[in-house]
Amino acid sequence: MANPMIRQAAPGAFLRTATLCGLLLAGLAGCGGQGPDPASMRTLDRQERQLESMGSLTGGKGLTLTPGGGQSASNGDGGSLPVSAYLWRAALDTLSFLPLAQSDPLGGVIISDWYSPPETPDTRFKVTAYILTQTLRSDGVRVAVFKEQRADGAGWRTVDPGTDTATRLEDAILVRARQMRAGGLLAAE
Repeated sequence: MANPMIRQAAPGAFLRTATLCGLLLAGLAGCGGQGPDPASMRTLDRQERQLESMGSLTGGKGLTLTPGGGQSASNGDGGSLPVSAYLWRAALDTLSFLPLAQSDPLGGVIISDWYSPPETPDTRFKVTAYILTQTLRSDGVRVAVFKEQRADGAGWRTVDPGTDTATRLEDAILVRARQMRAGGLLAAE
């Protein structure tokens, strides 16, 4: 009696499967036994030397992500970030009351998690700050504010936070960055 759980293979399925396995084995057999190509090895050696001449990833001062180990590519703002170090640190300081969800110093993006002020637990905010320049300029920072309110049994609904909220945060970041530059807070780093 035939087992009902076992399917009969379609005619020709075995031949297709065997052909596919044979092609795979032939392809794999062609991959080995010859060693690396000398031209590709020279290219890899040259790329390795170029990387070494750019400086180490963990140089004497710790993690450096600039050519030459961080000695020459300073942006003039007290650091070697691709964005203004003053605006970056000022944004982190200004938004420090919010829980941080993500920060990318190389891309200049700070994203907070949702935050509900203790006095209004049915309202929550989320802030994203973008550092746009390598120098301390008034147009070097943009802030986006998102606001939600808890609806009766329907969860959270999006409401308009008003444009003045984002503008006030941008102004606070700029003021803090100017204070940091005037006080020389990043010059020693």
